[in-house]
Amino acid sequence: MPERAPLRIAFTNIPRRLWAGGYNYQRNLFEALNRYAPGAVTPVLFAGTADDADEIATLASIPAVEIVRSPVFDHAGAGLARATGLARAMTFGLDGPAVAEFRIRGINMVFESARFFGWRLPFPAIAWFPDFQHRLLPHLFSRGAYWRRDLGFRVQIASGRHIMVSSATALADLKRFYPGLKNGVSVVRFATEPPASLLATNPSDVIASYKLPSRYFYLPNQFWRHKNHRVVVAALDLLKRRGLDVVVAASGNTQDAREPDLFERTMKEVGSRGLDANFRHLGMIPLDHVYALLRASVALINPSECEGWSTTVEEAKSFGVPMILSDIDVHREQTEGRARYFGIHDAEALADQMSEVAQTAAPATVRHLSPNLEPRVEAFVADFIRLTRDAIGSADR
Repeated sequence: MPERAPLRIAFTNIPRRLWAGGYNYQRNLFEALNRYAPGAVTPVLFAGTADDADEIATLASIPAVEIVRSPVFDHAGAGLARATGLARAMTFGLDGPAVAEFRIRGINMVFESARFFGWRLPFPAIAWFPDFQHRLLPHLFSRGAYWRRDLGFRVQIASGRHIMVSSATALADLKRFYPGLKNGVSVVRFATEPPASLLATNPSDVIASYKLPSRYFYLPNQFWRHKNHRVVVAALDLLKRRGLDVVVAASGNTQDAREPDLFERTMKEVGSRGLDANFRHLGMIPLDHVYALLRASVALINPSECEGWSTTVEEAKSFGVPMILSDIDVHREQTEGRARYFGIHDAEALADQMSEVAQTAAPATVRHLSPNLEPRVEAFVADFIRLTRDAIGSADR
């Protein structure tokens, strides 16, 4: 029998500056597919002409990944290109220029992430719903932003997309917020296995370059309101009042379009409480530095109020890094109870957990990939491959 040709799946680039977790998700997926299912899928990444060259080069270096650059996929003009594509998809049922690019490249399937290509899309499509933040935390959205996001989900549902969610928690939310759903739905819990090239950097050198102490907590979340950095600042204040000086190293994008002054206000609060030496924000740092700091930290902190399946938690699991997490359902699901938890607004409980870790942690060490990681990544890839077959089956019915 002739070998089955790889399934050519169209992905659209997610710039790291806009959503680091989304960029890392796709990079990790492409790496895992190449390693554990070679020849099964050819990811074809459609990127804008101005998207970061280094980020695109990283993805292009993964075997089997193809890159297509086109102004059709630009993120420029305050979202004008994307808005125009959405308007075409909504008005005519098809984002014609994008579909033309897909046809030229021989696409078999489309992976929609925060972009809708129309209900007349002539390809099977998977719609990824990362989380339901707008329904869970509606106060963080303007009325317009809330309805744009909700309408996007509803249009994808009405168009018969096969829906992918990343956790049983998100599946329960999907059924609760959109009752009567008839679409095919798959839960695909991702697992991360960073490539060796991102682990070659010496953590000691990275720690020294940022002038960090040898023992520190790490908080690698983008500075968005729901990521809840302020509870960490409050916990550090409590610890300092108790006579315990600890350091939290934070990294990630500082821009939140919904609340542009959030970072500045938070850092002003850090200064007014005398915590400049305790809360160190390093900015948007290279991925190899992220992994170096994570591997050498005494613990990861993720205080987020909402997650679909946390990338930072998954990365900590990959190295066996201890975790202190907000007590939300998906964190419990993701760690199977093997972490420390605190209420999302409970700075005292977070301070207690940090105090216990700081005073009982082993000497500073650099962790390596966990021996139980490979089966988890294999399961992730198998679930994704099964999802593609289910989506094709749904489209054929």
